[in-house]
This record gives sequence, structure tokens and C-alpha cells, in this order.
Amino acid sequence: MKPRDLILALAAVVVWGINFVVIEVGLEGVPPLLLSALRFFFAAVPAIFVLGRPRVAWRYVAGVALALCVTKFGLLFIAMDHGVPAGLASLVLQCQVIFTVLFAIVALRERPRPAQVIGIVVACAGIVLIVLDRALSAPLGALALVIVAGAAWGVSNTITRYAKPPDTLRFMIWVSAFAVVPLLVLSLLTEGARTDLDALRTIDLSGVGAIAFLAFAATLFGFGVWGYLLRQYDASTVAPFSLLVPVVGMTAAWILRGEAVGVQQGIAALLIIGGMACTIIRRRTPEPARSAVRAGSGELVESGVGDGQRRHLPAAGE
Repeated sequence: MKPRDLILALAAVVVWGINFVVIEVGLEGVPPLLLSALRFFFAAVPAIFVLGRPRVAWRYVAGVALALCVTKFGLLFIAMDHGVPAGLASLVLQCQVIFTVLFAIVALRERPRPAQVIGIVVACAGIVLIVLDRALSAPLGALALVIVAGAAWGVSNTITRYAKPPDTLRFMIWVSAFAVVPLLVLSLLTEGARTDLDALRTIDLSGVGAIAFLAFAATLFGFGVWGYLLRQYDASTVAPFSLLVPVVGMTAAWILRGEAVGVQQGIAALLIIGGMACTIIRRRTPEPARSAVRAGSGELVESGVGDGQRRHLPAAGE
């Protein structure tokens, strides 16, 4: 992975780790599904009036909207509203790495490198260690919702990888716009119109700030970067970065919300970081770049570049 892309990946991880604490703040005054709807409304609706089409098939936009925005975040917010603390939620949600790699193998025929498999196993051992230490602090049903949310995130990652949107920010804005109506309908059906209206009338500055962070930092920046990385690299290369999210999330929850971090959790965090290192270290094989013109297409193909993947360059006149 290029140094610039590595920095972007780590920045997204930090934003998403802090995001779990922000969600807790938002849920103090706004019902979970309404909070999700407001998040995506402010992330998308003002922007779609100045943007063109998403440049991918609408079915991909709708698929990611339903998997990521409605299912993943809807269930995550409900689970946190029912007692899953921020640090633990940030941890359990990373089961999405396993789902992402499995879905990519089945649907995209990707083959993770042995080092990536080892890294994921080591990092997952760290996740299991933390779960054994902290899982009793949250209701089992709520934890199950977080696991289902992780599976939905894996589906979203796979669809995004397959769609390969050329403009990930525009894509995420349209995805967010598609999610607003289903979330609002679900909120009205399950949380009630009166509850929603009372929440909107009594929202305070902390609630407004939480919605702003969720909309612009976690959604537009975070998923814009994530989609860009999935377009550039295999899902099995990008997904393991999210294993660092619980480290940031638990640290933020400890500093900002007073959630305790014990020795066992510290050891687990080291396992996660070590596993992450295995997934991003790649042995470089020196190989001179070779260029050739593909017969009949006029397309210049350069191979032997960096990670051994082929890079397509525009031919003259494109």
C-alpha cells in the first residue's frame, strides 16, 4: 500500500474509533433509527442537488445503502441504545473482517495472501481475548445485533469492491441519500412519531454536534476514504485495517466516557496491532516494468509495478 493511502486508512480508523463515543452522545437524546436517518440526511441531501449521477449502476447504490446505512448502522445504533458500550461495540463490529474476506473469496474470487490470513487470525485472537473479558457487560441479544451488523458491513464492502465507483465521495453521498427514507419509515414504525418529534424539539448542542460529526467526518470522510481504498486494493488488504478501530474506540471510550481498560485488553490490543502488521507487510520482488500495447485495443498495459498488479494506462486519444 502506498504511504499516502496508508495515512488515509489510519485517518479513517481514528475517525471511526472516536465515532463510537459520538454515537453514545447522540443516543442520549435521539432514538437510534432517527439518529441514523438524520446522519445520512445531512451527509447527503444538501449535496445531491449539486452533484451528477453516481457513475455506477443504481442497483449498487441501493445495495450499499440497504446493507451499510440501513442494516449495519440501524442495528449498531439499536444495540448501543440497548446497553452495548462504545468500546465493546467498536470491538465486536470488527467481525466484519471475517465476513468481508469470506464474501470476497466467494463472490470476487479473491485469494488472500498467507500473511494476511495469519494476520487476521492473530488479530481475531485479540478480539476474542477482549470479548472474553468484556462480553458479560452487555446483553447477549444486543451483542448479536452487532455481529449481524458486522455481516452487513461485509456485504457492503463486497458490493463496493465489485462496483468500483470512480468517485467514491459522490457514491457515498448517493448511498446516504437512498438510506434516509427507509430509516425514517422504520423509525416511525418502531420508535413512533411522537418520540421522534419530541427528540427533534428538545435536541441540544451535544446532539447537534454528534449528528454533524456522524454526517461529515464518519460518513463522508470515513467512507469516502474506505471506498477509495477498496477500489485500489483487494478487500482482504483493506478490511483488516478496521481491526485497529476497536483500539481507538476503546481508548476514546476510556478517556472520554470512563470505560475501564485492563491488562488483558492491553495485551489483546497488541495482538490486534501485530496482526495488522502482518496484513500490510508485503515482500517486494524486484521486477523491471514492462510495457506493451494490447493488440486490437490500443491500450497501454504496464505490468511488474509495485505489488505485481497490472495497471491500465490510457492510450493516445483517450
